[in-house]
Amino acid sequence: MGGLFGIASKQDCVRDLFYGTDYHSHLGTRRAGMVVVNKKGFNRSIHNIENAYFRSKFEPELQSFHGSSGIGVISDFDAQPLIINSHLGSFAIVTVGRINNIEALGRKAFSRKKYFSEASGSGINPTELISMLICEEQTFQDGIASVFDSIKGSCSLMILTKKGIIAARDKLGRTPLIIGKKDGALAVTSETCALSNLGYEVEYYLGPGEVVHLSADGFRRLTPPNSEMQICSFLWVYYGYPPSSYENINVEMVRYRCGMALARNDTVEADLVSGIPDSGIGHAVGYANEKHIPYMRPYTKYTPTWPRSFMPQNQSVRDLVARMKLIPNRSLIQGNRLVFCDDSIVRGTQLKDNVKILFDYGAREVHMRVACPTLIYPCEFLNFSTSRSSLDLAGRKAISEIEGTDKVNLDEYAKAGSEKNLAMVEKIRQRLGLTTLKFQTMDDLVEAIGLPKERLCTHCWDGSSHF
Repeated sequence: MGGLFGIASKQDCVRDLFYGTDYHSHLGTRRAGMVVVNKKGFNRSIHNIENAYFRSKFEPELQSFHGSSGIGVISDFDAQPLIINSHLGSFAIVTVGRINNIEALGRKAFSRKKYFSEASGSGINPTELISMLICEEQTFQDGIASVFDSIKGSCSLMILTKKGIIAARDKLGRTPLIIGKKDGALAVTSETCALSNLGYEVEYYLGPGEVVHLSADGFRRLTPPNSEMQICSFLWVYYGYPPSSYENINVEMVRYRCGMALARNDTVEADLVSGIPDSGIGHAVGYANEKHIPYMRPYTKYTPTWPRSFMPQNQSVRDLVARMKLIPNRSLIQGNRLVFCDDSIVRGTQLKDNVKILFDYGAREVHMRVACPTLIYPCEFLNFSTSRSSLDLAGRKAISEIEGTDKVNLDEYAKAGSEKNLAMVEKIRQRLGLTTLKFQTMDDLVEAIGLPKERLCTHCWDGSSHF
């Protein structure tokens, strides 16, 4: 997915930029970068963070960074920030999102004798493509409008110039941007959790497609927000960090409400409730509080040395990391009926291994409650599950087994409680070896978030979206 952080300050901004960008590390998988601007120009650093933490990579370089404005990025794939020289002047740029028509846009650029110097893992660097589209226009504002009109997918971005920061939220608001303020400085961030420890208070949530210019003295709107929004629901369910808020709706509170809804619709009897660390914990706390069942930790996450399970690009390595960092506690498992809450089931491979361990350690029953509906569509707008085909999704694999083909109408499978939906869930339950399995209904998920469904992207679950 990725995350952005920027600072415009009357003082040196490097400390805030360093920690603020680091607070987005849960959002990205491969690259991180920072750039500051001062009288001498731009000073940039980019590192691979697949097998190391952000702080350990960037901290040794901080003494060489000086400037009152800067931007940082945690990136899924491409190396960022880029520094561009053009008729608009020199600027640095960072982006978050996904360009589904990048090959077509690249061919169009080549037909006009354009070229690209940067590369990502799959070819053209998306951030360079976006900077090219911007530089084809006469102003940054018009260039960003061209980006929004040209790409299929999503894009939020920040541009750093000697005059400040231009921040633009995706035209449908699929990814968020929020402005924070303290004396003498403004910050713009994908995650509000990056603000509080640095002394910033939330000042303003950018709307879909809104573009603003920030300096240390304040911010002004360049482009008004659009009326239509499709913010990613997974921000609350999984991606977002618990203290963060989007659209002024807190992540952890949504997870509590998701868990409470799961509990209200459940009749299973259990001895304890737990969450798959870390993103399942909030859902489990909500479930336990609603059911008045003790919350305990039969699995504990070992964090001192194991990196995030989605960081390695090799799936077998990801599975190994995921297993090794979760340590079972036989004293809480043996002889007990367990309810586990999790944010989602994508492939189910790691979960299947975890369930087997629980039964090997003497669990009487293992009931899984999932905070969102069954995933049956790959994400088209962010880099979530994009390395997998639709058939790798546990839901689609179950559908294929039931139908004998994947070429079927998925509407009935997406409808909670329908005959086909229940058959799909049962197939998944059998494959995972669970005693029972239930998924959140779409209505309860939407209610837990607290926005109208038409303002949420729910494509992963029901195929509903705007391209």
